[in-house]
Amino acid sequence: MKKFKAIILSLLLILIVSLVYFISYNVAEPKAYDFMVKNVLTQKFPFDKSKNVYGHNDIVLVVVDEKTVNKYRWPWKRELYCKIYDYFSKYTNAKIIIHDALVIADDIENPDSDRKFFSSIKKMKNLIVGFLPQVTYWKDIKNGLEYDALFAEKYAISVVNKNPPKYHLFNSMYMFPKGYFNSAKYTGSVAMLPGHINGNLDSWSMDTIFRNHEYLFKYYNGKYYPSLALRAFLLINNNPEIELNDKYMSFNSLDLKVKHKKTLYQYIVPLKYYKLHPSGYSHLNYSAMDIIDSYDSIQKGQKPILDAKIFDNKLILLGANVPAGSGLNDNKSSPLRTNHPGVDYQATALDNLIHNDFLFVLPEYINILLTLLGMFLMVALIKDANLTRAILNTISFLLFYLFACVMCFYFSIVINVITPLTLFILTVVGAYSYKYFIENKNKEKVKNAMGKYISEDVMKNVMKNIDNLGLGGKKATVTVLFSDIRGFTSLSEKMSAQQVSEFLNEYFTEMEPIITQYNGIINKFIGDAIMAVFGEPIQDENHAENAVKCAYAMLKRVKKLHAKWAREGKPEINIGVGINTGEVFVGNIGSVNRMEYTVIGDTVNLASRLENYNKVYKTEILISKSTYKHVVKIADVIKIPDVQIRGKANKIDIYEVLKVKLN
Repeated sequence: MKKFKAIILSLLLILIVSLVYFISYNVAEPKAYDFMVKNVLTQKFPFDKSKNVYGHNDIVLVVVDEKTVNKYRWPWKRELYCKIYDYFSKYTNAKIIIHDALVIADDIENPDSDRKFFSSIKKMKNLIVGFLPQVTYWKDIKNGLEYDALFAEKYAISVVNKNPPKYHLFNSMYMFPKGYFNSAKYTGSVAMLPGHINGNLDSWSMDTIFRNHEYLFKYYNGKYYPSLALRAFLLINNNPEIELNDKYMSFNSLDLKVKHKKTLYQYIVPLKYYKLHPSGYSHLNYSAMDIIDSYDSIQKGQKPILDAKIFDNKLILLGANVPAGSGLNDNKSSPLRTNHPGVDYQATALDNLIHNDFLFVLPEYINILLTLLGMFLMVALIKDANLTRAILNTISFLLFYLFACVMCFYFSIVINVITPLTLFILTVVGAYSYKYFIENKNKEKVKNAMGKYISEDVMKNVMKNIDNLGLGGKKATVTVLFSDIRGFTSLSEKMSAQQVSEFLNEYFTEMEPIITQYNGIINKFIGDAIMAVFGEPIQDENHAENAVKCAYAMLKRVKKLHAKWAREGKPEINIGVGINTGEVFVGNIGSVNRMEYTVIGDTVNLASRLENYNKVYKTEILISKSTYKHVVKIADVIKIPDVQIRGKANKIDIYEVLKVKLN
């Protein structure tokens, strides 16, 4: 049964820990990650005052912002983009222009503008445009499959991968207009999905924070399509051959490995965010209006607003960031802010890739091992410590772990924060609950064991005053009872030590409940004698009556045992009882290291003498005059006058009890 209980308890404990781990990991851990990214990871990047930027300055954003649409009312003709494209292609030496936008339909009202737009794109040799795959299936399957084939032929990239994802997350895509499809040379996916840092699909429904680059690749219809960031990286590195496995993406001609997490569907790389400037961007940025106006100024022979040289050898990201309601809002929720510009998100992904600047996410098994190790350490720290020391140890350990987490994030290492801390605290609570349970259980064992040596009532009194134990006591009026087995010394000589022990144990076992029944406590066993006290520590106004009733009940019980002992071949015994009522000192006597709860005084001595005088007068119960005064109504007695008691100067009257009314 004990083993079964232990197994059930262990399984229950594992279940509780697993449940806490799961809830904390999926609910609280992402929030802790966001806090660490915002307040620790991004704080170490130096601010470039000259460029108002925290990220690397080789990436520049051109933003269709509120200032732009206020001047050039939206929706505008697409030929306005031509001015931006022409500005960069004719007047700058920009490496790459990435347009973070989606064109999925012709501008029917302005076909001439579209033709100019497509023509401008066709001239661009370093322009990358966005496409967006969809989870839904093609409505027109025939046209969809034909478009898939054309799209794959023009835009799919070659990847060496022996173990591709098992499932397809995407089943169709937004089609490009024909002129756009024919003009754009390069494209990259703009798809992003929010979720946990480790890409747990279960957390997507609960979380709208974008923490990952979703994804380096889009695996679609058995083909690989790069993200905008990866497409730009490949282009500036002369399209190196890519090898892909379940853990890394590598490039044969480059000394670079990108660690990712492979899900059932795709490949995920956590973004390493950079601190945001008060303007809301982490990278150098300019308004699209300034680019358009600069182009117009150059065309007129005037000085441009922006010097074209500032864009030389830069990677240009063109995107929109206009307040909601305009149709140009592409903001996302990130660990840094709730309205993080989508174009800055893409810039961050590109920044990470071209500078090999990634987060290192500790594998989950290492997080679990660290958590288990911490839980064992917590138990060790509080196991033998008192409450104060245990609390200090717990707080110190929690602060140490929190500091370690801060340092990890500072050096771009992602470690679980809240989940281990939660389990550490749970361990402390559980350990102390267990310790409290065991201590109480041990206390009960001690109480039960000590109750066999001293009265249960004395034990209760000790426990009640456990913090104030000391020598001393008080005066009190009590009744003391002594009982003794007649002629036991000569009887014991005929028995072995084992037989004597067994006989006495049986006799005491029979007497103890009788004494307890009448509110008495056994103060001590003295050989074959019993000393019992009535009135302390159990408060009883009728302690004298109860002591006499107890003595009479003891005699009756011994006589009933005669028949049993005769059958067992044991000797027949009789007892004598002496009872006295009077004032005594009651309390703890002894030394500071060894004390005993007892009663002392002349009252005790007289009770002992009376028990001995049973041998002289051939009686069974003798009581003093002070006791007799309290039992006149319940006891039939014979007075024995003028008895000279050893230790007494004057003779006293004593009484033999013949019969007692027990009810």
